[in-house]
Amino acid sequence: MKSLLAISRLIDAINLRVGRAVTWVTLLVVLVSAGNAVVRKVLHTSSNAWLELQWYMFGAMFLLASGYTLLKNEHVRVDILSSRLSRRKQIWIEIFGVVFFLLPACVLILVLSWPVFTESWLTNEQSSNSGGLVRWPVKLLIPAGFALLVLAGVSHLIKCVGFLLGRCEDPTRREGARSAEEELAEEIAREAQAREAAAAAAVAQPRDGGR
Repeated sequence: MKSLLAISRLIDAINLRVGRAVTWVTLLVVLVSAGNAVVRKVLHTSSNAWLELQWYMFGAMFLLASGYTLLKNEHVRVDILSSRLSRRKQIWIEIFGVVFFLLPACVLILVLSWPVFTESWLTNEQSSNSGGLVRWPVKLLIPAGFALLVLAGVSHLIKCVGFLLGRCEDPTRREGARSAEEELAEEIAREAQAREAAAAAAVAQPRDGGR
């Protein structure tokens, strides 16, 4: 188990580095998008190459950061039933989901997308738009992104087993921070309380005026 946990840490380090790199891609997407908008509105012209570059980087953000998202437990969870179970039972459900849903789906997409990339690379496929970019780099993002997600799934599976054996922390619990779902629930609760307070104030106002 010790060697498996070491492999898990190596996988996590890879996805962590990729995730941090993608944050810079996010900045570049913002700059390119803003530049395209300014040029189109001010100079009344545009470039297909720059527009496609914007789309390529947008795809890279979601595909390459998928493993990082799983590592940070920021993917969407619907825990209506499992949240009522014990922590160990929740981890068993997590293992079942990774083994029978996450990994098979990701491996299937990875296998099917690889020939699409290789064909595009061998033929040096170009964009059908005038002045557009070469296509194979963006098609490479699909197998690359799902390969990172497969690695993240394997790492997550190792940590789930390690938790059941008492060898590591709960991999589904975020450290020192609330989940996105918890933050959303708190925001909804605050808005509901604000509406109730406003309604109570509106009801009480005519009474005060009548006095």
